[in-house]
Amino acid sequence: MKLHCEVEVVSRHLPALGLRNRGKGVRAVLTLCPQAPRGPPWPRAGGERGGPHPACLLVCTLRDKRGTRYEQLKENIEQFFTKFVDEGKATVRLKTPPVDICLSKANSISLKGFLSAVRLAHRGCDVEAPLSALAPVKTSEFEKFKTKMVITSKKDYPVSKNFPYYLEHLQTSYCGLVRVDMRMLCLKNLRKLDLSHNHIKKLPATIGDLIYLQELNLSDNHLESFSVALCHSTLQKSLRSLDLSKNKIKALPVQFCQLRELIDLKLDCNELIRFPFKIGQLTNLRFLSAAQNKLPFLPSEFRNLSLEYLDLFGNTFEQPKVLPVIMLQMPLTLLESSARTILHNRIPYGSHIIPFHLCQDLDTAKTCVCGRFCLSCFTQGTTSMNLHSVAHTVVLVDNMGGTEAPVISYFCSLGCYINSCDMLK
Repeated sequence: MKLHCEVEVVSRHLPALGLRNRGKGVRAVLTLCPQAPRGPPWPRAGGERGGPHPACLLVCTLRDKRGTRYEQLKENIEQFFTKFVDEGKATVRLKTPPVDICLSKANSISLKGFLSAVRLAHRGCDVEAPLSALAPVKTSEFEKFKTKMVITSKKDYPVSKNFPYYLEHLQTSYCGLVRVDMRMLCLKNLRKLDLSHNHIKKLPATIGDLIYLQELNLSDNHLESFSVALCHSTLQKSLRSLDLSKNKIKALPVQFCQLRELIDLKLDCNELIRFPFKIGQLTNLRFLSAAQNKLPFLPSEFRNLSLEYLDLFGNTFEQPKVLPVIMLQMPLTLLESSARTILHNRIPYGSHIIPFHLCQDLDTAKTCVCGRFCLSCFTQGTTSMNLHSVAHTVVLVDNMGGTEAPVISYFCSLGCYINSCDMLK
């Protein structure tokens, strides 16, 4: 029985000698194997020879493939520390020699099974899982520990074997992929995934199950949309960088603004006709690039961004309109009044409470400059904004050296519009 993980063996004598352990684990293979026999086996009741097979623990590293053997496990374990076993961490404290075997970066399921087997060996019981042979570990075993893999051609793409389980960085570019390989979604330690320069048309929602994913590069594919399911996934807490450039995306969903940990967002060379109007909720965003799209204007919440770098070159920005678009209706409809009340009082809602189409209406409600909300009863005005007011470094929006872009604003009432007329001039 084997376990692949990082191991640090800490001697409990070191503090008494005024020494410290280096505090860093190394990639290792732990093997639970039969203890080398020192004599004939104990007889069983009835004259049968045999009995529980004593087990030992072998710790092998890439430098020491023969490994260090801990011969006696039976009644030799002082304590198990398993508080963080679900995170792939545990410690086995031996009595003799007085060492702590600290395990980390293990598959949590494999770790639990391995610890169960070690407990049985400690109690002197038969280990239910088959014990591995007492032999040095092969170099090929350590290939499973690779944390980075870069594939840039179709001929190098692994077809018949799986990706190493412990990968943290995977790049598969120029491989002609038309869909995301489901084997990638089993790489639970993945932090950076680069699928650029392929032919992917749709993203599976299960990408959102990669709980540690921080960087996702999907540039130069055939994507036409970004899934709402991904916006509701664990990517909300983990994703820092997203590259969707050189695709065919026309619009991002409103729910996209729930990816609030985003720092770097690239949307160049798509077919975007609008930003999500709640883009101001991306409070951590620092780098935004959306050059060569079809944006006619920016949403009013764009003013809430605080960027270090902004590139909107080559968009089809329109000139601000002199006259407002008035869609006010008095008295307010029951739908409008109810929607405003729900949003103003932050009343929770969902498809399990109200019909799904009403949830969509609430999700797409406009925000007035006064901070209130409006659904379909509003006044719309357009003004010009200097992009330096939201970004430290701004790429010129056109060949004329301009750094201004039109911003569309909504007003929930005539009073709000009148009070904001100076802003629209």
